[in-house]
Amino acid sequence: MNFSDVIKKSVLEGFSYADLPTTKIVTTLAITFLIALYIFWVYRVTSKSAFYFKSFNVSMAIISVVTAGIILAMQSSIVISLGMVGALSIVRFRTAIKDPMDLLFLFWSIGTGIICGAGLYKIAVILAVMVTVGIILLDMLPVRVSPCLLIINADNREVEDKIIPLVKKLTGSYRLKSKNITKNGMDLIYEIRGKNEKELMDQISDMEGIAGVSLLRHEGEIKNG
Repeated sequence: MNFSDVIKKSVLEGFSYADLPTTKIVTTLAITFLIALYIFWVYRVTSKSAFYFKSFNVSMAIISVVTAGIILAMQSSIVISLGMVGALSIVRFRTAIKDPMDLLFLFWSIGTGIICGAGLYKIAVILAVMVTVGIILLDMLPVRVSPCLLIINADNREVEDKIIPLVKKLTGSYRLKSKNITKNGMDLIYEIRGKNEKELMDQISDMEGIAGVSLLRHEGEIKNG
């Protein structure tokens, strides 16, 4: 018997057909489902998306159970294993993941299915606890709110001399981002940081020669330092 025959025999023996006990199948899928419900709940509570899609959360949780079932089937026979690899290799997921946190939960769900399918339930539970603690602790880290954009539409150019002192007074810091002068007036865009945005907008809008005032806030965050 040469080396290749030894490898072939070892592989075939390792993947010999095994009839998995019904108890093990039910236990594995039940534990996976319970952890999937926990993932569903954590995502529902911690999601900060403007629009919550329940269908995405449901499908993400059920992916754990489906993955666990696939892992159980792959353990029974090398033929099924190779078939699964071939089938999954042609699958293409083209849905864009817009929020990085969605990608985290999706990977967590798939990982839970793989771990539970392998029978490592304790690791899956510890992983769930550690991921939850990590999400809570990292979410508590302070970050500075991103600056706002103050857009001012004026009917004349002289009003700028009145706007600058007011912006200095009611904002922590400011910077002129854009200045557009036309025959009928001008448009100013300031990048501002402060807590008196409403008061600033009210006072500027009450000035003579102001056609409109807008405030745009970015939804993201910026790092400290």
